[in-house]
Amino acid sequence: MEEKVYRFYGSDHDIGIDHPEYPDIHDIRELYDVLCKLWCRETCAPRMRKDWCEENRTLGQCSITAFLVQDILGGEVYGVDLKDGNFHCFNVVNGCSFDLTSEQFLPEMLCYENAIRQSRDVHFAKEEKRLRYVYLKAALKNHERK
Repeated sequence: MEEKVYRFYGSDHDIGIDHPEYPDIHDIRELYDVLCKLWCRETCAPRMRKDWCEENRTLGQCSITAFLVQDILGGEVYGVDLKDGNFHCFNVVNGCSFDLTSEQFLPEMLCYENAIRQSRDVHFAKEEKRLRYVYLKAALKNHERK
């Protein structure tokens, strides 16, 4: 059987997950696999929904995913400036940077240097973003119960 190739930034890190709410998810690659089944048009940022598709599931999912990962693994959420004036969020846990939603930019690779720490309070001051995060978190918990 051929081993799955992961293309998200930091997929080569062996970051284990031992969280009581998610007993069936053991590392970031397994978390990515589950999230791929859960990311949808409803969890995509509204400004990007018209471009969201099954082939680009990570589009518009960065901040809600990064803060959900922070809930599970701790660490910090950082953001890099994008050309359109927005930030793209990713995680840093125990000195390891990874970005479960980086595939939306392929074949381009983002530069993760000079990133700025992101605040959950600032991001979730936007009610639509907070609600998308709540939706994704509930979907992940429901997935674990199956």
